[in-house]
Amino acid sequence: MSNQAVKTWHLRDDHQSLVLASFDNRLPEAVYWGPALPAGENLETLAAASLMDVAPGMVDRNAGLSLCPEASETFPGQTGLAARNLAGDVLAPAFRFESEAVTEDGLTLVFADRDLELNLVFDLVLTPGTSLLKLQTRLESANEITVDWLAAPVLPVPAHTGEMIEFSGRWCSEFLTRRLPFSPGARMRDNRTGRTDHAHFPGLIVCNAATRNTSGEAYAFHYGWSGGHRMVAEELADGRRQVQFGHASASLPKGLHFDTAPLYATYAAAGLNGAAVRFQRHVRDHLVKGAKSPRPVHYNCWEAVYFKHDPEELKAIADRAAGLGAERFVLDDGWFGRRDDDTTSLGDWVIDRRKWPDGLTPLIDHVKSLGLQFGIWFEPEMVNEDSDLFRAHPEWVLGPIGQIRGRQQLVLDMSRQEVRDYLYDRIADVLANNDIGYIKWDHNRVLPVIDSRQAEGFYALVDRLREDFPHVEIESCSSGGGRIDFGVLERTHRVWLSDSNDALERQRIQHDAALFLPASVTGSHVGPRHCHTSGRTIDIRLRAWTAAQRHMGFEMDPRELTDAEADILREVTGWWKANRDWMMQADILRLDCPDPAIIAEQQLSQDGREFAVFVALARTSDQILPRPIRLTGLDPEARYAITLVNRDEAPRLSRGAPLLKSRDLEVSGQYLMSHGLTLPWRFPETIWVLKGEKI
Repeated sequence: MSNQAVKTWHLRDDHQSLVLASFDNRLPEAVYWGPALPAGENLETLAAASLMDVAPGMVDRNAGLSLCPEASETFPGQTGLAARNLAGDVLAPAFRFESEAVTEDGLTLVFADRDLELNLVFDLVLTPGTSLLKLQTRLESANEITVDWLAAPVLPVPAHTGEMIEFSGRWCSEFLTRRLPFSPGARMRDNRTGRTDHAHFPGLIVCNAATRNTSGEAYAFHYGWSGGHRMVAEELADGRRQVQFGHASASLPKGLHFDTAPLYATYAAAGLNGAAVRFQRHVRDHLVKGAKSPRPVHYNCWEAVYFKHDPEELKAIADRAAGLGAERFVLDDGWFGRRDDDTTSLGDWVIDRRKWPDGLTPLIDHVKSLGLQFGIWFEPEMVNEDSDLFRAHPEWVLGPIGQIRGRQQLVLDMSRQEVRDYLYDRIADVLANNDIGYIKWDHNRVLPVIDSRQAEGFYALVDRLREDFPHVEIESCSSGGGRIDFGVLERTHRVWLSDSNDALERQRIQHDAALFLPASVTGSHVGPRHCHTSGRTIDIRLRAWTAAQRHMGFEMDPRELTDAEADILREVTGWWKANRDWMMQADILRLDCPDPAIIAEQQLSQDGREFAVFVALARTSDQILPRPIRLTGLDPEARYAITLVNRDEAPRLSRGAPLLKSRDLEVSGQYLMSHGLTLPWRFPETIWVLKGEKI
């Protein structure tokens, strides 16, 4: 800190600096965010240098673009707080500095409006090891108030960044990226579905037009909340730009205390990969706790049997899955109540004795005898009208009873303690009386009412189950790619990235999700030969190698496989098992390719000694021959041995003699990053897989 007029703070590591300044005790502004500054940088000078001129037609002092831009400052853009008292009067606080608490990795700043009896608290941390800013805002009121909008700490983005990459999508096509130019006005995304949605992943990347995977600057954001978010990316008339994230608008209840979720943010100088690796490592090394290691090969029976459960048939399927290399068997929807289709029994979490006259024990014992862990499907937050639970407690339904139904189901009000207690008792009874090590936790519809207490109730239930059953892993599956965020990943071990098992669609979805998610939490399964969601028929090689790029599993009827297909799947699964120890801890680096028909990535081990490269040709290329694939992140002075793992898949029409088609290659890291790998020609909708090791 400096003199009374200006207070300054500096969050810094080897990668980035965030400098804050409070002028005349007003809310702090980020006066610098970018590459790490020298330790001795004069922060008071930076604060003074950040002040902008005043031109004709402007107010006499520019309102600060603070961590919570204030209406009382005549801020000309989106403010960071919108609140009313119970009479409906708009509150326009003018916060002033009260106190600070500094820790080794961050600080807590408290500001107050004593007239309105409001405190605004900022918790700011720069996480050691992963260089992610973790930023959170808390509002405290002496009187009950209504908060329509509260932003997590607001950050500016500099004028030299001209573009933003935002995320959209839909069911079976999640994590779509769109590059948009900054322009005067606000770009707003308000996800009011009540969960992290397929169409609204809570992320944003601000960059330059020249920023690519491996080069250029990136300012990346993720809001770690599962209940629906609002994002504002705004360019003011004076040229300043701000990014805001918070809960979906008007989703906070009346009260005395209001908290945002953590906003994770980072500056990276080494392209999109520079930011992606920090997010990946933070999830893998800091958020997810208690995941089974090594990650087991997963088998899910849903696309084999759907609701038709026959114990003997499922035992036969388990035999076949184990023979292919599976290490976990998950019994999906249909085991409870009278669940013969999706119109009945949600909420009745009691084993269906029609299908399971001896309970689940015979199947579990059989699965365990094969060396497999047993898992089971729940959708706890939902209820069917045709259920004992609904007939007993229709008042437990969230929202009006006349609401539009979603997927034949209604939603339980998770803010009610009695609802959470009931669900805990039912789930705990199944877990306590059966040898279960895994839950696939589904959430198959959007909510009829947007209320942050719904997500908080879900968190409370999961936290209680995690505490009492610490050996049970949980997968967040929300109709595939919904409810994927850092809030849910603090409580679970895996996400089901998409309901699409179409390997071509999965290639793109996985590739874009890697901007935030590591392989170890990203479930990817070998689907049926004929994909049930796209109608496409895809070769087993592409299906298997696509699943092998993440946490591998199978989700089809393994009895449909020909002997040749089974051999290929066993071979790929064996390769994944042999490499999973380092791959599940690897950085996923997206590669820049001159051919837009190619989706390519490199998975680099933590020690830099091993890597795998996956090069998928999603469609026919515009040119005849493959262009070299340039790698990244290697030691330019070191030599590497490169193997084309699946060189035997070269088609007959590939008539030339590129070196990798017949033998391994030994070259420098500089060559691999500057010139790249020349691969054999092949058909579209196929994939090359390479393995590299430092010599």
